[in-house]
Amino acid sequence: MKHYLIVIFCLIISIPSTAQSDSWFYLTARDSTVEVPFVKEGNYLKYTGNNSRLKSVFENYKISEFKKTYRRAKKEDLDATFFVIADNSFLLEDLLQTSGGLFKRGEIIPDEQKKIFEPNDYGLTSTIGGNEGFAANLDYLDFLGLPEAWYYTTGDSRTIIGISDGAIDTTNIDLKDKTKIFHKSPDVDGHGTSVAAIAAAQGDNGYGIPGVCYDCAIYGTTYGRFRTFEILQELSKAGAKVINCSWVGSYNTPEVQDEVNEMFARGTILVAAAGNRGWERNKGEMSYFPASYDNVISVSSVNYKYENIEDNILKSDNNKFYIENIRGYVGRTGGFKNNDITQAVSTYPVSVTTLNKDVDILAPSNGQLRFTHSIKEGKPVYITIEATSPAAPLVSGTIGLMFSLYPCLPVTEVESILKMTSTNIDHIEANKPFAGKYGAGMLHTGRAVKMVFDMFAEKGPVTIENQSFNRWNFKLTSHAEVILQNQTFKDDASLNLTSKKGITIGKNTVLKPNAKGKIHLQIDPTLQKECELQLRDPSIMKD
Repeated sequence: MKHYLIVIFCLIISIPSTAQSDSWFYLTARDSTVEVPFVKEGNYLKYTGNNSRLKSVFENYKISEFKKTYRRAKKEDLDATFFVIADNSFLLEDLLQTSGGLFKRGEIIPDEQKKIFEPNDYGLTSTIGGNEGFAANLDYLDFLGLPEAWYYTTGDSRTIIGISDGAIDTTNIDLKDKTKIFHKSPDVDGHGTSVAAIAAAQGDNGYGIPGVCYDCAIYGTTYGRFRTFEILQELSKAGAKVINCSWVGSYNTPEVQDEVNEMFARGTILVAAAGNRGWERNKGEMSYFPASYDNVISVSSVNYKYENIEDNILKSDNNKFYIENIRGYVGRTGGFKNNDITQAVSTYPVSVTTLNKDVDILAPSNGQLRFTHSIKEGKPVYITIEATSPAAPLVSGTIGLMFSLYPCLPVTEVESILKMTSTNIDHIEANKPFAGKYGAGMLHTGRAVKMVFDMFAEKGPVTIENQSFNRWNFKLTSHAEVILQNQTFKDDASLNLTSKKGITIGKNTVLKPNAKGKIHLQIDPTLQKECELQLRDPSIMKD
């Protein structure tokens, strides 16, 4: 077998977008009272309203979808945003110009962003999917890129996600036909049921909400046995590809580390919540387990909802201005210097979940739907605090999707893919006091699953970009060309990258490890796939 160590120079590569016949766009009405009624006639919609201007416009187009959605809607426009599919993009311009002020702006959706799939129970942000389950705002799944991930896979019943937690309600419609319980666990206010639902609640069944890996199976067991991981070993030996542990403690032993290593060697990845002890108590110095064991992916929480600070400035009872749930901030809340909203924001340490050097990645918690409580109360109930228990199963579900798409994915490369495709948050000033303690950044399920597809589809390049790493050991084996751009591996970081077709070092890429790090780039044209991609729709290969 021949291997080649390579030196690479910058290249500029353009990738053509996929042609699409229909036009998709968002349309924002002047206020929430605007309704645009249609009825289905054959494959298209017919306008049934009384507005003569709209009627004359709609008569010139074939419209497949015209519905209200929360997707991409600003806070003030949640009930005034529409998603539209029509045969021509000129419809958007016509509506803005001739509707008499009913609509104030619109946005054409690029062809590449049409590569999505949504189930029929996707809630209030659904576009091409439905809202037959809970009328819930699942915008955190949009933020994670779940529709983009589901384009490739919605999971596979042969992919098993282990849940070590409180009792799981196996009578619930979203869980009953897919869950096997190994050891009964006490009910902890629905904690186990909710964690299982986040990871893998059944989707596209017209009920509840979809979990991340909604066609994956669930193995459930009890939790909190710190002196031995026998209960986790049982799930691993039964075939679980990932086991979620949304529980923490301080007890740890070398013997349990050996058990973790044994499960990892068997092909099982442990994902664990980092803990909820705020920064004001541990200052990033305390480790908790199982999250801080080697070969465990430690997950803490991050915020996602509002893109800019000014989108959610609130006022407390004592007239203090503060921000909450700002995208990329590790703290749920923060205040302004001198109570002046034009000044810098400082994070309230009490609103930060456990951060330490062992944290690998962040995922949202504040704003997530509380599955069990929503069922009990008969209406959507959302998490309003920072927490790591609901963040971890988002990562576990993502790993389930990755293995469902390519069952032969090396277990040693999963964490690298998650980190390489995460969203960097180092530039946020309010995060700088916590630097080095919040892992690689924010989970992005859509990019992680797409990277797996790109690695083995051999259709286009794998792109590693927009991150900066100064630690961790990264390993990636791609059957497609790999492009690195706007990417840094330095200091203690190591990169072991093998490609079957080539490696390109693009612009703004820095490969500068110190004595503890290492860069190894290799082309191996003899690489052979161990299995084939398992796509939701095989025709995707023709895109």
